[in-house]
Parts: sequence; structure tokens; C-alpha cells
Amino acid sequence: MDVTTIGILGAGQAGSTLAQALVTVGYDVVLANSRSPRTLEPLVRALGPRARAAWAADAAAAADLAVTAFPYRPDDELPAAELVGKVVVDTNNYMAWRDGTCPDVEAGRVTVHELRQRRLPTSRVAAAFTHVQFHPRSPLRVPSDAVPALVRLSRPAGVPDRKALVVASDHPDAVRAVAELYDALGYDAVGLTPLSESWRVGPGTPAWNASFDGQTRDELVRNLDRARRAVR
Repeated sequence: MDVTTIGILGAGQAGSTLAQALVTVGYDVVLANSRSPRTLEPLVRALGPRARAAWAADAAAAADLAVTAFPYRPDDELPAAELVGKVVVDTNNYMAWRDGTCPDVEAGRVTVHELRQRRLPTSRVAAAFTHVQFHPRSPLRVPSDAVPALVRLSRPAGVPDRKALVVASDHPDAVRAVAELYDALGYDAVGLTPLSESWRVGPGTPAWNASFDGQTRDELVRNLDRARRAVR
């Protein structure tokens, strides 16, 4: 899959940090938020010539691959028509304290990523970047800990301590597309199918708990196997 332009819907900490990482490795990004492109002008200037701001529908239309960098809510307005046939990377996690309780997720009947897929039935949703931090490490131990983990934990291909991230999807081509993105950003990929298995890297799981300092491919695979679903 030839991806040169990535549309990022959501320009908070996750979306802006991911945008910075992407432009650094040569992607063009189109950012949108829930307000207007004008409110993103300072961020776009800081990101440089590979970034621009747009309304959500325009960002989705321009994207070869899109990212939803905001929590799931059942009443979200999504540019579904502009995302038809596209891979959509969902960075969201289920956090009831932040987003409210979803009984079906609490009962283990569905994941938030499956719910996003239902909202975008003509797109190919992949849960990715869900267990890497977009903010500095806490507590700080050394000056480099102030760098967001997405950037701090990046490693060249082939080094023994290269970190790995999960991509979960019902669509093999979406897994491949995200694996290419991970590689460009300095990570190995561990594919997890189907999308209903994305809970294995959710908050509180072994893989999530290792996210502050990262984990190699082998460590991540072991942590996925150790996950136990908390059903309420």
C-alpha cells in the first residue's frame, strides 16, 4: 500500500505527537480537529511544510490512510463517506473514567475498536498505537524521559532492543499498512487478529503496563499471551 499522506482526525496530545513523528520520517499530514482549521495554525507552523490543517471531511478525503486520535463516543460525527475503502487507524482505548461506561465493553462482548469499525463499515479499521505513550515518561529519570515515548523508544531496524507495537484488525491489508508505518517510525509490528482481540493491549494488561519503557517483539508476544480479560 502506497501511503504518502496521512489524515489525522484529532489534534490533541496523541494526534499532534503522532503528526510530528510522521513528518519527521517523511510523510505529509493533514490535521483536523472538532473546531476549525484556523485553530490549528500554530501547530501546523511548528510542524513545517509537510503539514496542513483542514476540516475533518477534507482531511479524510486527502488521506491515503487516516487516523482517529480521539476517544470513541457513540454519537461521534465521522466523515464516513470520505473514508470509504480506506484504512483507518484507531488509537483509542476504553477508559470508563474518561469517556463514560459502555455496558457491552464492560461485559466483554465487544471492544471499542469493533465499535469504531461498526461506525465505519466501509473502511478497514486497525487498532494501533494504543499501547505507546504520546507524552513524557512519569516519573522522569533522565533528561531523555521528557521526550514522548513514541519518539523516545524508536529504534533502527535490526537492533536487538527494537521495540514492537500491536496492530489488530479484521483486514490483513490494514495490518500490512500499519506494519509499514510502524517500521518507518522505528518499531516492529505484531499482528493481532481479529479486531476483537484488541483488548489484549488495553489499559491494565501486561502489554499496556510495559508501554512506558517499551517491549521487544518476543516480550510483547509473551505479554499478549498473559493477558486476562477483566469482565465486569
